Amino acid sequence: MKTLIFRTIAPALTAIMVVFSIFVLLRGHNEPGGGFIGGLIAASAIAIYGIAAGVANVRKALYFDPISLAGFGVFIAGFSGLLSLGQSVPFLTGLWASMQLGQAEITVSTPMMFDIGVYFAVVGTISAVALALEEEDDGGSK
Repeated sequence: MKTLIFRTIAPALTAIMVVFSIFVLLRGHNEPGGGFIGGLIAASAIAIYGIAAGVANVRKALYFDPISLAGFGVFIAGFSGLLSLGQSVPFLTGLWASMQLGQAEITVSTPMMFDIGVYFAVVGTISAVALALEEEDDGGSK
């Protein structure tokens, strides 16, 4: 399905989907959403772009290898749990810290770090699988 219309609209659709996936990621613990569903949306965007532009173009557009993203995500998620052990509380216990940035107060938390790790793990894993399947469908061209 590499029609002119699809190839034309795919980059814009991909950008919109990635921005929406970040929105879903960041609202995760307060409302429905989070790292998993945000990662699925972003991986779907990458797959759509891969179908339209080809796997070689997607691999050029991605700065990191998808498997490296997945590994980074697992590391971030695990590290967020280890931070609670440093405070003498059980593994993966939520911790919050506030920082003043000018007039705004920014709150960072280990649950958000965990969600970001899950996001990267899902994006990396699903993208790697989708790109491998698309390469196989294209006859193995990279």
